[in-house]
Amino acid sequence: MKKALLVIILIIFVAGGFFGFRFYSKYYRNNIAKDGYVLISHKADFSKILDSAARYVDNRASFEAVAREKDLEKYFKPGRYHFQKGMGNSALVNMIKAGNQSENSFRIGDFGDVYQMLGKVTKKTEQDSLQFVNGLNGIAIKKGYNNAEDLKKYFFIDTYNFFWTVTPEEFFKKFENQYDEFWNSERKAKEKQSGLNRDQIYALASIVYKESGGKPDEMKRIAGLYLNRYRKGMKLQSDPTVIYAVNKETNFKQPIKRVFFKYLSTPSPYNTYANKGIPPGPICIVDKNSVDAILNAENNNYIFMCADPARLGYHKFTDNAEEHAINAKAYQDWLNSKNIK
Repeated sequence: MKKALLVIILIIFVAGGFFGFRFYSKYYRNNIAKDGYVLISHKADFSKILDSAARYVDNRASFEAVAREKDLEKYFKPGRYHFQKGMGNSALVNMIKAGNQSENSFRIGDFGDVYQMLGKVTKKTEQDSLQFVNGLNGIAIKKGYNNAEDLKKYFFIDTYNFFWTVTPEEFFKKFENQYDEFWNSERKAKEKQSGLNRDQIYALASIVYKESGGKPDEMKRIAGLYLNRYRKGMKLQSDPTVIYAVNKETNFKQPIKRVFFKYLSTPSPYNTYANKGIPPGPICIVDKNSVDAILNAENNNYIFMCADPARLGYHKFTDNAEEHAINAKAYQDWLNSKNIK
């Protein structure tokens, strides 16, 4: 009797272990063959989800079985999902049902215009560039602007995180909030003291950013120089504005890097060799340092600046035209020696 009882207990134990292992394997055991990201769009159906997951799961049949049991076909949420080693079918399905997608990093650089930026950004979004352009154009019009290009001042150079499913409205809202936070009471007070309006500040900040190569070391000094020119009624004569004017004509498809005499008369309100005053808007997306450089410009007497070939990325400053001519010739000679066109 005791022997029979032990046999029954052993059978139950073995059977429990067998079914327990099958249960564990089906729901919780690792089913990832390789790490990767699965993109599930708003238009996806169950078969597309399975096909996308199949590239990363080890056992498609078991994933499909659990997905059907958990009604993934009815309750999935679009997104970019990270399938990682160690995840079982239950965790994978729950992740997609809950919408726990992974963010993607977006680098906003010193793009010449907003449309150029969107062309890069939307490579990492569900919606394409045309949808984003239309969305931001609509936002701009509601704000009383002409188009998305007039929103350039809202963006700052930096790295940001967004979901693949981000909409144009969600995308812009993040930058609008950042813009509002940046323009605190202290900066608004300095803006008023400067005698410049917001658009003029951003236009000068973009010139400073380009002239400084994005390095903060000389930004306040360069800002002081351009404010001196502006307040003296001089033309700003900034090479980056000429480059921008020329490149904008080709939608940045055939960019120039060096300014030759023939470019100085390029007809554009942004060309500060052809026009007096501050351009109507920024020539690129700027960083916070360049805006702060305008608000906290160095008080100096400099009128001229020229790239310093002995310290690449930096400049020689002077208030003397003859000294500037010597500096400019030295730089042109260096460009020619390097065959920089």
